Amino acid sequence: MLDFKLPEVGENIERGNIVSIAVAVGDTVKKDQDLLELETDKASVPVPSPVDGVIKEILVAEGQDVAIGSVVMKIEEGASGSPAAKKAEPQAPAATKAAPTPKPAAPKPAAQPAPAKAKGPQKHVPAAPSVRRFAREIGIDIAQVPGTGRGGRISMDDVKTYAKALNQAAAGGGGGGFAQRPVPDFSTWGEVERVKMSKIRQVTADHLSFCWQTIPHVTQFGKADITELEKLRKKYSTKDRKLTVTPFLLKVMASALKTFPQFNASVDMTTHEIVYKKFINIGVAVDTDNGLLVPVIRDVDKKTILQINDEVVAVAAKARDRKVMPDDLKGGSMTLTNLGGIGGTSFTPIVNWPEVAILGVSRGGWEPVYENSQLVPRFTLPLSLSYDHRIIDGADGARFLKWVCDAIEQPFMMELSE
Repeated sequence: MLDFKLPEVGENIERGNIVSIAVAVGDTVKKDQDLLELETDKASVPVPSPVDGVIKEILVAEGQDVAIGSVVMKIEEGASGSPAAKKAEPQAPAATKAAPTPKPAAPKPAAQPAPAKAKGPQKHVPAAPSVRRFAREIGIDIAQVPGTGRGGRISMDDVKTYAKALNQAAAGGGGGGFAQRPVPDFSTWGEVERVKMSKIRQVTADHLSFCWQTIPHVTQFGKADITELEKLRKKYSTKDRKLTVTPFLLKVMASALKTFPQFNASVDMTTHEIVYKKFINIGVAVDTDNGLLVPVIRDVDKKTILQINDEVVAVAAKARDRKVMPDDLKGGSMTLTNLGGIGGTSFTPIVNWPEVAILGVSRGGWEPVYENSQLVPRFTLPLSLSYDHRIIDGADGARFLKWVCDAIEQPFMMELSE
């Protein structure tokens, strides 16, 4: 009898939530067959069987939070035989299991009379017990502290830096020092439904709150004439490969990052240093049913438009299928977020810390432009550039956005070949 323990699914991932269980007691399984789906802070990953055998007992339930290394199933190795007999026999264990299954969840209601206070501490984060204790003692939610260690591990210095940033924000009227407050009891006025955030949504909420509170944002707006680009895009689009404006923008951004190195940097306030990156990796925000994910396209400057297009399609599908891994979301130079397919004329994207800039794209459209004493129809694309004002001045932000607009208006300079 094999005690099947939840295996490691990524570096520094110590816990996960059971999204679904793909087998039942008595099922015959093959090696590498998916047994369950585990949701971590960044992605959902399938967990396969290590052996051929029969499922004798399932020790977890859907929605349960489980530590890596915990025994989740008992598998009789190499067992086969009458499925009917196997199914009939485990009925008793399944019934006995029905009683214990709620037991692990029993302590949770007791710990959740005040959801706003319980929510933070219950979320697992990579930090030593001494660091967690220190954070509790000074009133810091450890779940909101960005870790600078390997795999995002949180150190004592990270907690101190975060606490200092909150104090500075509170002193400056930024509101970063305000504690989270529970919402009113809306059931007083009518029917409501409470749905627990997924892990990805929790991480997104915490991360964007931190970004907004700690980065002094400035957003500038521009408009690029992409009439010629649209002709080029349609010319090279095929039935099997549909080109979008995204790979063109990524290629232009890669060139712009070389021209304006302060945009390809990060601010380390613990040492008051600026970290300049010699690589060019650009994140692409992907809207998924499970929340916003930003997989990173690496070495954009070394790839052609068609290569970038294919990679964007692949990582977007991976993100939507919940197959993206934590390492796929790290190491970005800058982020591109494109809402053009949905609509809108402009918006103010939030800088994705530890990056210092993000480019937002809204829906393009035809408009009359005055040229050579007459109005002519041109296809224009609205752009929104948000950046960290600590290291990027307004003049440099304007120059960067103008450079991007000028470059994308000259698509003949871009390489399309394989």
